[in-house]
Amino acid sequence: MTTYPAPRERHESEFSLAQLCGDGARMAPHWVAPVSPAPAPVSPALIHGVVVPASSARLIDATAEYGG
Repeated sequence: MTTYPAPRERHESEFSLAQLCGDGARMAPHWVAPVSPAPAPVSPALIHGVVVPASSARLIDATAEYGG
């Protein structure tokens, strides 16, 4: 049995990326987030129970910015 996809109709609610970026830039001043204090640093000695899969560790180790 052959199926034919329905043609995609363009709706007025679909905008281009440039239009969406422009809308976001115009709205940004309206979305002001309150300033919160920076979190206090945590001593590495207090971090326990973090498990990283070997494949993820190899991936990060192979990344020039982090490992080699």
